[in-house]
Amino acid sequence: MEAEELSGRVSETDPAVALRAVGALHRLAEQVEAVAVAHARERGWSWEQIGDALGVARQSVHAKYGK
Repeated sequence: MEAEELSGRVSETDPAVALRAVGALHRLAEQVEAVAVAHARERGWSWEQIGDALGVARQSVHAKYGK
């Protein structure tokens, strides 16, 4: 399903359903991001490389995942 089609379907959906779907997508994206960051670190990527790939500052990635 393309983004435009999905966007159209969301606008026709009950807002509560659409918002729950958005929340679920956010949670899924967070999980996928965490796995990808861990994998990159295991392969020797720097925080700067990961930040660049995610389009954020290395400090924010390190603060979020550098525990």
